[in-house]
Order: sequence, then C-alpha cells, then structure tokens
Amino acid sequence: MMENYDFHFIAIGGVGQSALAKILLQQGYKVSGSDLSESKYTKIVEKLGAKIFIGQNEKNIKGNPIIVISSAIKEDNPELIKAKELNLEIMHRSDCLKFISEKFETFIGLSGTHGKTTTSGMLAFILEKTQKNPAYAIGGILPHYNTNANSYKNSKYFIAELDESDGSITKYHPNYLVINNLEEDHLDFYKNGLKDILKTFETTTKNLKSNGKIFINIDNEGNNKLIKIIENDNIITYGIKNNANYQAKNIIFDDFETSFEIYKKNKLLGKIKLIIPGEHNVYNALAITAVLDFLGLNFEKYGKYFEEFSGMGRRFQIITNTNGIKIIDDYAHHPTEIKTTLNAIKNIKNRKIAIFQPHRYTRLKSLWNEFLESFNVVDKLYIVDVFNAGDKPLDDFNSKNFAVEISKKGINATYIKGNINEAAKKITPELKKDDIVLTLGAGDITKIGGIINDLLTK
Repeated sequence: MMENYDFHFIAIGGVGQSALAKILLQQGYKVSGSDLSESKYTKIVEKLGAKIFIGQNEKNIKGNPIIVISSAIKEDNPELIKAKELNLEIMHRSDCLKFISEKFETFIGLSGTHGKTTTSGMLAFILEKTQKNPAYAIGGILPHYNTNANSYKNSKYFIAELDESDGSITKYHPNYLVINNLEEDHLDFYKNGLKDILKTFETTTKNLKSNGKIFINIDNEGNNKLIKIIENDNIITYGIKNNANYQAKNIIFDDFETSFEIYKKNKLLGKIKLIIPGEHNVYNALAITAVLDFLGLNFEKYGKYFEEFSGMGRRFQIITNTNGIKIIDDYAHHPTEIKTTLNAIKNIKNRKIAIFQPHRYTRLKSLWNEFLESFNVVDKLYIVDVFNAGDKPLDDFNSKNFAVEISKKGINATYIKGNINEAAKKITPELKKDDIVLTLGAGDITKIGGIINDLLTK
C-alpha cells in the first residue's frame, strides 16, 4: 500500500523549508521531502518523522501531498513537473507559513526592512523562558535553543518573521504586527523604491485580524510616512527620541552591554539590561516589551530574561576570541544595517576592522553612494569579491572599484581578490592582539571567521 503524506517539500534541507516542515510534523502532519544532499536540517526533520529522499526524482512523490516549494525551485524540477501532471496542490513556502499561522490563537508577525530576525528571536526566547510554549518560525538560528523553528501541541502564540522582499507579506493576517523600520531595499522588486514598499505595508496593515494591533517604531522616517497613510486606530508606538507609548530612557552603553529604563506612557515599567550592543537592540527590546505588555505579561516576570538573550546566529554573533582577536559575524548587507552594526562598537577603543562582502551586483549599484558612507567608524576595511547570488557582473560596480572609491573618502580600504579561503590567508597575518574584526554580508563571508580562527591557532 502506498503511503500518503500530507505535505511534500522540494528542497526540504533549506533553513526556511525545514522550519515549516518541522512545525507541521510537531503539529501532527505527515511530511516527506527531498534535497540534493543530506544536511543537519534534513536530519532534524527526519528525526521528527519526515520521510527524506536524497536526490530529486518524480518517484519521491508518494500519494497526493500538498507540494511546498520556494522561489528557488525551477520549472524543470522533476518533482514539480510530476506534481503538475498529477494536478496536485502546489504551495509556495509563504502560503505554507500562512497555513501554519492560522492554526494558532494569536499570530504575531515581525516585519520591517531591518531587525526582523533579532526581534523575532528575542520574543520567542522570552516566551520560551516564561514557559508560554510559543511556536515560531524565524529566519535565523536561536543559539540558546539551536533552532529557528519550534512548536508545542498546546502552543497559543505563533511568532513569525514576515519577509517583505517579494511582497508576499500581504498574504498574512496577524493579530499583532511589529514594524521595526521602513526604507529602500529589494529594489529589484520594488521598482519605485520606498513608495512601493509603503503600498505593500499599507495593504498588510489592512489584513490584520479584527482588532489587530500595529506596533511601530515612531523614530523611523519611513514608518512615520506609513502612519500618515494607513487607516487603523490600533497603532501602538515605541521609540527613544520621540514621545511614544513605550519609550526607553536613561540609556547607558558600556562596551558590549546596554542598560536602560522602559516607560509606558511616562510610567516606569522597569529596567532592562542587554548583553548585545547597539541602539538598534534597544528598539528591539522596546518592541518586544510593548507586545508582551499587550499579551498581559507582567514585566517583573519577563524583564530579567532580556539579559540572557545572546542574540541570533549571524546577528552580531561572536565567533571566537583567539589570541586576543575577537571575531564577530553579522548578516548586515544593506548600508543601514552595516552602519547600525558598526555603530554598536564605535565607542570601543580597540582597533576596529571590517571584512565586507557585497551581496548582489544590483544592490551594490543601486545603493553605491550609501555603501560608501557606511564604514566611517572602522580603522581598516577589507573588501572581498561580490557574492553574486545569481546576479550577473556589472562592469563598474564591483569590489575592486568600490575599494578605490571608498579610499578616496579617507577610509583605509583594501580589495582582496579571490575566494573566502584565499582572502582569509591574506588578511590573517595583518591582524593584531585586541583587534575587533567584524565580517559583514549575506553570502559565504560567514565562513571566513572560522577559517581565520583556524589559521590563528596553527
């Protein structure tokens, strides 16, 4: 007898696909999936009961499952071709996330141009610590639990990072929507820049469930433009500079630690200490406090757990501290993200070194001038070759030319040609005791910290 599965994931080994598969398995659905090779993610879902096929073949489709794909799956994929022949339901991963979100009593969506992953992880972490058994799907690994997704049979809350890059954010119907910030990004999709992004978020705010709440950073210019055009009375603001419903005051930055007081309508809720640096993380904590307050949690019960949150994988993640050289990895690949990450260490006296890998030629071109203004706080900048992510090279907009142009602005910049291994070999001998090294980018630059560490320990 042929076994029948509820869902079949093509490329189940991806971090996003496996997260959805994991939650479905934990919710009692039968899942199968295929990928070109075995990985830690295929092993995780296999251990939970998924049927895993290595290699992609039309015979992998058993029964009449819903087929889940990502945008990376091409039309010539044999399993996708077979699914169409069988007239099976084909669900994009964003639709699968929507399907999952509708199974929970309270759906909390976290959005914005920057900071979604850290804010989502911070909320999931605190609800886990307060034993609220949250379900969550996040775009990065929560180091404390070594996962980006989880669910319980009795989960009431579902936390999801909502991606705006392709407009799919308009599909969802959250009870609570957090908007960290809005500015130009993903300009391959948003041809009219911020104008189109605001339209997308205007639609998203209209899709909230009845009496849904919008939590929004009032200090952000793009957010304030959105506030002026949306029709919703349930807007809860948070901020530092401007008067907001939830406000941080008396902020103290001390190397890698930050402490501050949180006020709700000018009434002190309590004091927070963070072990992750930067003003952006103050905003993240403000957003989470506002949400938790509306969920009815007492600050005295959860405030202490902020200090235990060590950040997300690839978000100011300390990779190593070898021979007095601290290496920090960060996913920052947009000018604002880079400036935000580097500003978190600007007051530290140690020599500050950045290793930057531009992500996509199109992004480097469209935000060229902004990138040139993003590295002012570093003492030394290394620029490695562009991670193309499917982009075709653009003659004038490459790492070599970027190094030349940013050097004209007084930045001590060096272009390093070659792959990540070659770059690591060239950079490592130039590092000194007490250096702080940040590796920045969304591509395989994340590997360079480990390679440098290996070279330092030889």
